[in-house]
Amino acid sequence: MNLVLLPGFMTDPDLWADMRPRLAPLGPVLHGDLSRDAGIDAMAQRIAGEAPERFALIGFSMGGYVARAIARLAPERVRALVLIATSARADTPVQARRKAAAVANVRRQGFSGLSRAAILGSVHPDRVGDASLIARIRQMGDRLGGEVFLRQAGQARASDGGLLGAITCPTLVVAAAQDSLRSLDEARELQAGIPGAALTVIDGSGHMLPMEAPDALAEAIVPWLQAQLSGASTIGS
Repeated sequence: MNLVLLPGFMTDPDLWADMRPRLAPLGPVLHGDLSRDAGIDAMAQRIAGEAPERFALIGFSMGGYVARAIARLAPERVRALVLIATSARADTPVQARRKAAAVANVRRQGFSGLSRAAILGSVHPDRVGDASLIARIRQMGDRLGGEVFLRQAGQARASDGGLLGAITCPTLVVAAAQDSLRSLDEARELQAGIPGAALTVIDGSGHMLPMEAPDALAEAIVPWLQAQLSGASTIGS
């Protein structure tokens, strides 16, 4: 079965590099490009237009918003949905102000990469001294650059909490217990709102689950996906 992986804010396919060996046996792995559009709906339209006829969808953080939009846009095509370190909430006023200030600063001074404070805030406190991990996160932002930053940071993040009930495919929500950007309450809201959704919480990781805890994340999602896809195959999907 085809897998479509959707990254988060200012991340690229390297986000998933440590998980590729565990995901590959499930089927072809495709990376959705969220760098070219300025809104969740436009991203979803593009990915749906470029994706195979049937696929399983894994969305991280911002990519989780896009993944849910795709699941609503093309419910007959999405066989299973995995939502990692994400939320259905809109930006808070504080978050909106911070994003607006960051956009204004980049427009004024140019893009010099993600700030160290932002990167450190995205990982578990025990990983702030992991120079290799911090460098990889920074390098993703550097590769994407200022234009992508302006598109992604400049969009208003709306809530889709009232639309969660429209998602009909099997869904797994995965949260990190020490995620300082997305709370466990947000993960529980997704589980409660999506019919039949399951929730797994991984301990010992911050927000960057696919890079901080790739093995634990794979152990959570690969057997679940295998069960969903084998069940779908049995009934002729």
